[in-house]
Amino acid sequence: MAGTTWTLPLADSTDLTTVGGKGASLARLARSDLPVPGGFHVITDAYRAFVASDEVAGRLTANTDADEVAALFATAALPPGLAEELTEHCAKLTPPFAVRSSATAEDLPDLSFAGQMDSFLNVTGPTEVIAAVRSCWASLWTSRAVEYRRRNDIEPTGLAIAVVVQELVPARVSGVLFTADPVSRRTDHAMVNSTWGLGESLVSGTVTGDQYIVDKSSRTVITRDLGDKTVETVPTGSGTEEREITGDRRNQPTLTDAELARLTELGHRIEEIYGRPMDIEWAWTDEPHILQARPITGLAEDREVWNDSLAGDFLWTSVNLGEAMPNVMTPAAWALIRENLTVAMVMPEPKPVPLAGNIGGRLYLNFSALIGTAGALGLGRIMGSASEIVFGRLPADLTVPPLPMSRGRIIKQVLSPGLRAMRELRDYQKNLDELVAEYPHRCERARQAVNDAETPERLRQIWTEHCAPLFHDAPRMLAAGSRVNGTILTRLRPWLRKLVDETDVSALTSGTGSGGQEMASLGPLRGLQQLADGQIDRDTYANRWGHRCPDELEVSTPRPAEDPEWIDRQLANLAGAPDVDELLELQRRRRSEALDRFAAAHPRQVGKLRRWLRKNAESVRAREATRSESVRCIWIMREWMLKAGQVTGLGDDIFFLPPPEMLRVLDGDSSPTSAIPARKAAHRHYQSLPVYPTLIRGRFDPEAWAADPHRRTDRFEKATGRLPARPTGTDNTTVSGTPGSAGVVEGIARVIIDPDDAGALEVGEILVTKVTNVGWTPIFPRAAAVVTDIGATLSHAAIVARELGIPAVVGTAVATERLRSGDRVRVDGSTGTVEVLSLHDSERLPSVPVHRESPSGLRAFATRWRFRRPAFRTKRRACETSQRAPF
Repeated sequence: MAGTTWTLPLADSTDLTTVGGKGASLARLARSDLPVPGGFHVITDAYRAFVASDEVAGRLTANTDADEVAALFATAALPPGLAEELTEHCAKLTPPFAVRSSATAEDLPDLSFAGQMDSFLNVTGPTEVIAAVRSCWASLWTSRAVEYRRRNDIEPTGLAIAVVVQELVPARVSGVLFTADPVSRRTDHAMVNSTWGLGESLVSGTVTGDQYIVDKSSRTVITRDLGDKTVETVPTGSGTEEREITGDRRNQPTLTDAELARLTELGHRIEEIYGRPMDIEWAWTDEPHILQARPITGLAEDREVWNDSLAGDFLWTSVNLGEAMPNVMTPAAWALIRENLTVAMVMPEPKPVPLAGNIGGRLYLNFSALIGTAGALGLGRIMGSASEIVFGRLPADLTVPPLPMSRGRIIKQVLSPGLRAMRELRDYQKNLDELVAEYPHRCERARQAVNDAETPERLRQIWTEHCAPLFHDAPRMLAAGSRVNGTILTRLRPWLRKLVDETDVSALTSGTGSGGQEMASLGPLRGLQQLADGQIDRDTYANRWGHRCPDELEVSTPRPAEDPEWIDRQLANLAGAPDVDELLELQRRRRSEALDRFAAAHPRQVGKLRRWLRKNAESVRAREATRSESVRCIWIMREWMLKAGQVTGLGDDIFFLPPPEMLRVLDGDSSPTSAIPARKAAHRHYQSLPVYPTLIRGRFDPEAWAADPHRRTDRFEKATGRLPARPTGTDNTTVSGTPGSAGVVEGIARVIIDPDDAGALEVGEILVTKVTNVGWTPIFPRAAAVVTDIGATLSHAAIVARELGIPAVVGTAVATERLRSGDRVRVDGSTGTVEVLSLHDSERLPSVPVHRESPSGLRAFATRWRFRRPAFRTKRRACETSQRAPF
């Protein structure tokens, strides 16, 4: 055909913007050799040209009456050549035709637009097709279509409509096939609705058709419910009409078992093409024909809903916990965390109120439960001081909702288990050093047992003998370690702030890993330097630190030691960066000078300071060491689960079952696996959404929040729905947070969200990110300063930055939104402020020297230190077992 400007053959384009949702779907089906009636598209450019014409554009607005639109569209001139193209296409097809609207926002995975735009059946010739095309265009502006867009927050700007013209199938039977049962929520069943004649009477609801439930695997009919089919839609000389059905035909089945099996098989093919449950319109003559296929919308059952914010009016926070689990959790990871979090916190849940929650797949702490329980036990003041250090300071205008239960009921719920937990805590603290020292050897024995296991029965036994005891001890060790000299956390820094400035507070409280007693958060970094200097080999490094990574509480995430190239990437982060030992030595000198100043100003307090600093160092080291071993436990759990997935045939799907269900599967009960598809769908869905606000109060809808163009990432309150992006009058050039590590730096900001992109950080740039954890530690020496959205005084970023003498501002909530890579900023770790000095105006970032200010006047020399080439072996050793990294 010459000069096809406004039309395309049916299978030629699956581009949504060109042929609309329905057209794209039909083209996709036609290309897959499915039985789709022949036809063509009137593309969206034809509609755009029509409405852009002088005759239409000046009279079409969002408020134009639908009748006026219909009259205008029926008479205005068509784009040049469109009528001729329609006539030529129609001549190549067999009339009559079906003319259907296909909007660019139609038949999408989350919005179907079903029934919103018009379609026309039994259109007899080219002239009638042209008129039907005009009417399809006009149906984009009917009151029902406009209201549908308004309810779903769809902007009309840029919206366009295509039209699909196809040969009309003279259907004996028509209907709809759902490849998942929308009533029972079962994805292994299909539902078929059918009626005599064309399908319009069924779609419009004027007839109650037959309903069949079919097993998708065996293609057998499970249930059949025959409707009273009183009318059928049939073609006439001028369109269609409904005719009465008489006699036995009203109650006879419209489809045979063989026909239902054929439809189910076609549905399975279409579901495989789209990768999700589908809503399929079909018609049957002597053979089936596929008229339309769209994703099933409104089927919440095809994915689980993970949202503990629906439990009531509570305040949730992701500070601290979000550092440990920064991404969307699998059900296996959530089960491990949920079971052990209360043990590690030594704070029983005031049931039925949860202490921790899964909100849209992300981990949150119920601050209302924490504060409410502590208050009921008379520990409110202590908990308030500790929570500010661990979870950061709450905004002054944000209130913590009380628990919906009396003080007496709270005490009854938590007192007895709380006392048991405290006794258990003391027992673990008595032997903590021995437990921590022995734990890696216990994990290694468990690993070897898992590697040798070949049967479900043996894996079941290993869980009882090795995994369960490790899993029992890990959170109790962490609880014990986190409470070594526990009161020092709330006393030391407030006391120091009364006597010295923030710079000296930061210097004096560093050095917790000095004196040959390594701090676990610095371990991966110190180990890399030792590896680079030839002091240890690659196997030693992998054994000590191969379990630590950015997503280390997620059991489905591979451990670094499973990646043969992991060590090389970490060593690359050291290239050009300051020597770690020299950074630590510089900070030691600052600490010594701060101590001298303290002794000169407060000579009678020096003894107390030294005692408290020693207690603080012991506290930090114990907390960090026990946390590292609790993460090592996760590695063992992962290896056991991987082997369980192997012997059961579930593979990585095993991570979508909590451990109790895994054990049932190992025992031969396959019923838990039926929940896996819905959980995988939920996990994929929540992964597609942005990271939620740090603070959430009340019922939170992740989808509605993500769709809100004015959403905030620092806080959400159900009472107001959303907060303004910035309070009026706020200085746009300053971001404020919590002082993490003292010092002042001016330099170029580099915003990095994913630790896998950490290589983009140039030496001397300022790292701006949402949150850091031990997986980020190896890149800290490259940074002139660190700024985070999430964090508090005891967050990873603050602790490691203080040890290395790198200025840090944590808990800003909005740094990654307000700052851009390339902005020149001034970071003041003493006041907790980040000032934007100049905005990035070029894709090529300027080279800016780093200047650090310190009380001793020491000049920062990060940019002039040279990386010392490592004297280490580059040859990787063979893997001893299939579960260990080949270093």
